[in-house]
Amino acid sequence: MKRKAIKKNIYQYTAVFEEDPKGGYTVTIPALPGRISEGNTFEDTIHNIHEAAELYLEVMRKRKAPIATQDSKIIIAPVEVYA
Repeated sequence: MKRKAIKKNIYQYTAVFEEDPKGGYTVTIPALPGRISEGNTFEDTIHNIHEAAELYLEVMRKRKAPIATQDSKIIIAPVEVYA
């Protein structure tokens, strides 16, 4: 009996984590609009954003919509604002 090969693509995105002063983290993936998640620990937050991104890509595939890739580099830098 022949087995059917399962083909999966691997995508790599930059995730931006912010520590919440009250505890936990919030994370976004700028290349995937609306992908935001949170967790009580850094490990939970990584797991949650990974799951959110997988679900997003699954929906995009089902809709036969283009899947965003991270073509450009994301630069994270401090910005001084005078008020």
